[in-house]
Amino acid sequence: MVRPLGFLVGLGFIAALVLAIFTTPLSNEPNVAYSFVKHPRHVKLASDGLVPHWDKAQLQRGMQVYKEVCSACHSLNLVAFRNIQDLGYTEGQVKTFAKGFQVPSINPDTGEVATRDGLSSDHFPAPYANDVAARAANNNAIPPDLSLITKAREGGKDYIYSLLTGYQNPPANLPAELKPGTGLHYNPYFSNLNLAMAKPLADNQVTYADGTKASVDQMSKDVTAFLVWTAEPKLVKRVQVGWAVFFFLLIFTVLAYLSYRNIWADKKH
Repeated sequence: MVRPLGFLVGLGFIAALVLAIFTTPLSNEPNVAYSFVKHPRHVKLASDGLVPHWDKAQLQRGMQVYKEVCSACHSLNLVAFRNIQDLGYTEGQVKTFAKGFQVPSINPDTGEVATRDGLSSDHFPAPYANDVAARAANNNAIPPDLSLITKAREGGKDYIYSLLTGYQNPPANLPAELKPGTGLHYNPYFSNLNLAMAKPLADNQVTYADGTKASVDQMSKDVTAFLVWTAEPKLVKRVQVGWAVFFFLLIFTVLAYLSYRNIWADKKH
C-alpha cells in the first residue's frame, strides 16, 4: 500500500527536527552574571490590588524625594506642574512649586537662550541640555527619563524599589570580570550587576513635612509610589470605571437571562 505523500513529508520533517535537537551541542558555559542577579522584592503600595487608591501623603513625599534627589540627574518630561494638583495641592501651591524651577526659554529682546521661572503649564525641566552633557556628567551613561519608568522596566515598581535599596558591596565569590570597574556600582537587582548611578539615597537625606522618618527604605517606597502615579495617573479612575462596567454587564446579563426565561416559559420545544 502506497503511503500518501503528505504523510511521508511530515514524517521526514519530524525526523529532521529530532535529529537536530539531539545533535545540537549545548553550551557548557552558563551565564555567570545571571546567577548573581536577584529577583526584585515586592513592595506593597496603596495603588495595588483590585480596589486601588492613591495615598496622597505618600505621593507628596515621593515627589519631594524626586525634586530634592532624583531631579539632579533624571528628567520627568511627560509630567506638567499642573498635574501635581491631583496629589492634593491647591492651585496656588502648584504655582509656587512651579516657580521654584528654572525652565528653558528665549529672551524676547535678544533672541538668545535664557531661563525663566516655571509656570503651571510647564513640564518638569530636564537636568541636562542634551545627551552629550548627560553622558559627560554620568560616566558616559544617560540617566533615563522617569515619567514611564515603572511601565518601561520589567518588574515595574518592584524593580525600582529593589534597585534603590539594593546597593551593596560585591560578594566575595564574585568573578573578577563581574566586579564593578571605575565609576560603576554593584547592585544585584540590575541586569548586569553594575551601574553608573551611585547610591542615590541615604537616611535622613530629606526632611518630610509630615514628620515621617526619612529612611532609605521609606524614601524608596515613597518615590516608587510617585513614579507609579507619573506612569499611570488615571490608574485608580480606570479601575473604578472597569468595575462599574463589570457590574453593569453582570446585571444586564442576569436581566437578559430572566427575560429569556419569561418569554419562552410557555413555549414548547
